[in-house]
Parts: sequence; C-alpha cells; structure tokens
Amino acid sequence: MRDQEPALGRPGGRRLSTRETAELLGVKPETVYAYVSRGQLSSRREPGGRGSTFDAKEVEALARRNRREGTVGSGSGGELSVRTRITLIEKDRYFFRGVDATELAARRSYEEIAEWLWTGRLTPGVTFTAPEASAAAARRAVEALPEHAGPTDRLRVAAIAASVEDPMRFDLSEDAVLGTARILIPTLVTALPRKRHTHTDGDSLAQRLWGRLTGRIEDETSLRALDTALGLLVDHDLAASTLAVRVAASARAHAYAAVSAGFGVLEGPLHGAASGLAHRLLLDVLDEGSAAPVIADELRAGRRIPGLGHRLYPGEDPRARVLFALLEEIPNAGPALAAARDIVATTARHTPLHANVDLALAVLTVTCGMAASAGETIFAVARTAGWIAHALEEYGERPLRMRPSGHYVGPQPPQPLP
Repeated sequence: MRDQEPALGRPGGRRLSTRETAELLGVKPETVYAYVSRGQLSSRREPGGRGSTFDAKEVEALARRNRREGTVGSGSGGELSVRTRITLIEKDRYFFRGVDATELAARRSYEEIAEWLWTGRLTPGVTFTAPEASAAAARRAVEALPEHAGPTDRLRVAAIAASVEDPMRFDLSEDAVLGTARILIPTLVTALPRKRHTHTDGDSLAQRLWGRLTGRIEDETSLRALDTALGLLVDHDLAASTLAVRVAASARAHAYAAVSAGFGVLEGPLHGAASGLAHRLLLDVLDEGSAAPVIADELRAGRRIPGLGHRLYPGEDPRARVLFALLEEIPNAGPALAAARDIVATTARHTPLHANVDLALAVLTVTCGMAASAGETIFAVARTAGWIAHALEEYGERPLRMRPSGHYVGPQPPQPLP
C-alpha cells in the first residue's frame, strides 16, 4: 500500500508522504513513526487518505538538526558525538535507558537487562536459546582453531559461522535483528569449549557460561556474581568496540558482521584484555605475599598498573563497587580481595586511583579458578548485547553517516610522479 501523495496548497503548507519524509531524513519509514512517538515530528491523516502526511518545513528542520547533532565530529573540541538513547555516564554513575545500571544488574538477570536495552521493555524470566544448527556450526568452526586460540578469536569465529547458518541475516528490520540477537549470544557461549562435562547446561546464560570458564562446580553466590558482572558490562556508551559496531551498522552490515567488528577491537590490550592483565597481577601479588615488590617490578618495566582508574570516572568505578560487594559474600574470595586492596593502597601512596571493573573481574576469575583470559570472555559475551542495541539504533539512522573526512597533512599536490 502506497502512502498518499503530498497535499499541496492546503493550510499549513506543503505536506510530505511517509515515503518522502523517510527519504529526506535518510531513515526507514518505521523510524519516521518513531520520531512521531517521541514528539520530534507531528503527523496528520488527510481526509480520505490512507497514510499520514508531514509538514515539509518541520521535516526539513529535523533533517538539519540530525545532520548537526548526529554526525561524526560534532562534539565539542572535535570529539566524537553520536546521539543515543541507550547509556548515559554521569558523575560516577551510569544508566541504561534512564535506569541506574548498577541497580538493574543487582536485581535482574543478564538476559532481562539485554531485553531492556534492546526494546525498552522488561521481560521477567526471559532466557535465550541457540538453535542446534547454529550452535553446531559455531562449535565446528571453533574446534578447528589451534589450541592456543584466545577467547575473542573463538567468539569471532563462532559469530561468523553462525551467520552462515542464518538465511535471514541480511534482514535489518528490528524484529529480525532481535531474533538474531537472541540466537547469537547463546550460540557464542555454546561454541566455547567446556571446562567441565555435565548432562545439562542450566537455564540461564550465566550457568552455561560458567562451565566454559572453570571446572569447579558453581555455587549460588559465585554464579550470582558472574551474572551480575555480565549485567554490569553489557554496555558502556561509545567504547572503542561499540563505535566499530556502529560504523559497521552504518554501512548496513548485518548484525553478525557488526558484532564481529566489535570483537576485532575488543581484543586490544587497552580494552577487553585489560582484566587478564589484572588477573596475572593479582596472582603475582598472592605469590609474593605483598603488592609492593610486584608494583615496583611493573613500574620498573615501564608498564602501567592494570585495574586502576578510569577516564570516565574521576571517583569510584560503579561497576567495581557493585562487584566487590558481591565478592565479599564468597567465602574463598578473601585472599584475592585482600590482594586487590593491597594493590590499590600501594599505588595510592603516589597516585590515588580507585579500583576499576577490570580489577574486580580479576578477583572473580582468580577466586573461581578461571584462566586469566576468562575476564575477556565475560566482557565479550556481556558486551555483545550492548553492541546489538547500538546496531539497532544505528540501523534507524541515515546510512553511511559514520564517514568522517580526513584532515590531510601530506605533501601538497601536484607532486612529480615517483
């Protein structure tokens, strides 16, 4: 059914059809109605017409505002600025769609928080399940990797393999992308090699992930800490990996490919791998019995101390605060917690930095007998839900808007042919 053609010469000026409005704004028709629901556009159904019409001047003003506010490089000081309704970081707190993220993580499962980010609706008790075809393809691909492959290698390969099994991957409608998300995340977990063989994986994603991270039998408190860690890490505004996902989505890459772009950036030592460095530091402190000689060796080697400070939190990292409180309830977490406190106190003599979430994750992974790479796995699985939320948001924006212009500083043309 076609929208009504624009009405001309009527009171209020020229009217645009939904199709024309979408084309002028560079968005999908359904996004036009989202603008209406948010109060950013007004619509009117013409007498006898079958579709809504929109005031041309109002649409043009919104298009100008979108170009001004939503393009790369529009932030003050030349920083990147992208309009988003997902996460706000403010005054040592952060919020998911306006709700305190730490309270959500303390009270809701990872899957429930993911649904909240994606849809703005809470779905109590929701669980994600991977279809056997998708899970089997991902497992085969991961099993073909060398034994020394890292966790992000495995997850990236699993995402690519799962995408080939999904004939609907190129459908970028909201319902299709949400279906992909609910399949992809459990597929990633299922594809990871087991540390302990059991007859069942459990219902929650945290239960399934536990058996891929450690051979120990889970207890309720430790499992709750893992699930809370997943919820705390689900999104953190425009982190480097999230920006990569939005660039891919801006180019209309499908959700699997966008997530794969995120994994590529996450693997850097300044991002997803930071908790592994903190894990090894904790083990060294536990072996030495004191943080002082370990910190001295790190500084002598010219390395920064992992697990301390965060550029977005001048005070305490709220994610670390929540996770440390939960770790206090795990009986055998005492030594690792004491080592973490020693690290903070030792460095605070000269640089008063608070512990960040990487150090809290390291305490969790050390306490639960996990490998140093386990924190990276937790981070990557958790952040996949946030990446999907950002991809969904970007699919509703003008295509290819993530295209900054380079500031050329090379030799001025014309130069002689080399």
